[in-house]
Amino acid sequence: MSDQGKKTTWGQRLASGLAAWRFGSVLGVFLLVVGVLGWRLVDLHVVDNEFLRKQGDVRTIRVESIDAHRGVVTDRYGEPLAVSTPVQTIWANPSETDPSEPRLTNLARLLDISEASLRERLKEYSGREFIYLRRKVQPDLARQALALEIQGVYARQEYRRYYPAGEVTAHVVGFTNIDERGQEGIELAYNQWLSGESGRKRVLKDNRGRIIKDLTLIRDASPGRNLALSIDLRLQYLAYRELKAVVTAHNARGGTLVMLDVDSGEVLAMVNQGSYNPNDRSQLAAENLRNKAITDLFEPGSTMKPISMAAALESGEYSVKSTIDTNPGYRRFGRFTIRDHRNYGLLDVTDIIVKSSNVGISKIATDLGGDVIRDLYARMGLGQPTGIGFPGEAVGVLPAPPKWRPVEEATLSYGYGMSVNALQLAQAYMVIANGGVRYPLSLVKRDEEPEGHRVLSEQVTYEVRNMLRQVVSRGTGKRAQPGFYSAGGKTGTVHLVGAQGYEDSQYKAIFAGMAPIDNPRLVTVVAVDAPQSGEYYGGEVAAPVFARVMSDALRLLNVKPELEVGKAKTVSPVPGERG
Repeated sequence: MSDQGKKTTWGQRLASGLAAWRFGSVLGVFLLVVGVLGWRLVDLHVVDNEFLRKQGDVRTIRVESIDAHRGVVTDRYGEPLAVSTPVQTIWANPSETDPSEPRLTNLARLLDISEASLRERLKEYSGREFIYLRRKVQPDLARQALALEIQGVYARQEYRRYYPAGEVTAHVVGFTNIDERGQEGIELAYNQWLSGESGRKRVLKDNRGRIIKDLTLIRDASPGRNLALSIDLRLQYLAYRELKAVVTAHNARGGTLVMLDVDSGEVLAMVNQGSYNPNDRSQLAAENLRNKAITDLFEPGSTMKPISMAAALESGEYSVKSTIDTNPGYRRFGRFTIRDHRNYGLLDVTDIIVKSSNVGISKIATDLGGDVIRDLYARMGLGQPTGIGFPGEAVGVLPAPPKWRPVEEATLSYGYGMSVNALQLAQAYMVIANGGVRYPLSLVKRDEEPEGHRVLSEQVTYEVRNMLRQVVSRGTGKRAQPGFYSAGGKTGTVHLVGAQGYEDSQYKAIFAGMAPIDNPRLVTVVAVDAPQSGEYYGGEVAAPVFARVMSDALRLLNVKPELEVGKAKTVSPVPGERG
């Protein structure tokens, strides 16, 4: 064999050997890898399976919050005024959702949101894992949204506040924001009491983020506590109906009505016009948010005359037989002149109230001094908080000058130069109605009798009540007679105050009263702002509202009707009848 042939045979053997060596090496490495993988599988599944379990948990187990529903607000008899109902919130994980997903068109249409805005938000927040798409929708709508099966779109349960009585109780109950935090009214004042505490739980989810199984409870949700208000929803409805009717009929700017339980100080009804629907705030006007019965101040006018008269009777310097000469029907104090509607001449103290004589009551005030009248006003709660804890309560103004000018004493006696809210005025009349005891007011139902303190003697309050009875039977409040019940009260007509001072053609018509007058159960204050129909006196505008509301309210409360309606009977002082 030639040298050339030998070289070829050797090369072939060398190539064959290298090929066999490479094959063996690859085969060895492959068998080694298979062995290592096999051992790792055995190790993970048999020897040490905790690793796989932990990795699985990391990818499928999540900690979810458990929403706690807000406490229920009810009236005094358990009728719901504010409840939380379960709803669904649609949200998305932008890191999982493709902004170009065609089904987003249907989702945007279903949720009533802008498709362009939806896609833009998904792009803008692509690095995040959570954005809201539509909060607090009905469960059926959420099911339709999830049925589109768009990657990264999910739903979770939340609660939405609902107000069954709507605008009728809006100013008392108030409302919450979208996160169920109180913003107005009782919802704000008792937010901490009503708010619940969210819980937490571990859950197992699939690759679409849906909960498959609840695993463990970390902390249970604690629901908010319920709250029973003093409001009687039946009385609230009828008060709202009548107030709205008179504001509409007289084309008035607004109105307020407050009703109190004489023997407990509980607020049974509190309504305002205009109002709003807390379930639909799309057309909400800011000026309608205020609970005017508490936040708005006004000069009470002639409704203060019975209280000034009570101060006179309490002083001992005057009695029901005392007379005042009101000639010539006016009084001058420098450039100020106080007038009656006409010259009433000689009046006894009862007729000063019945005829609403400014001259008569101002002469008594001049004789007593401003401090005597102011002291009784203060003891009745004027010029100070009522204590109900309602947000935005206005205290009012009760003047206390170092030295009273005669004109200041005069105007104070018939309710000018001071300011109150409707609730304060009702509280003052409550003292007259219940025999002279001032109870703290409350918007929350009381389970026990409150502790009050005496402000006036029973003798004085009965004498004043007799005057108030005659205001209704033969005086300025004749239109306040509530059907088959006797009543007592006082009219008031005051100029509204504008940016430039008193408005000559704008008035507030007021009536404050109680019924039945022999044994009062309720006190009601009605105030109507700027009536425009031609009538504007308290006896013409506010008194009829008082009559209709009190007649229906007493009937609903099962108060026995009186047979001798319209006859002016003298209320005999009966000391010890009330505590």
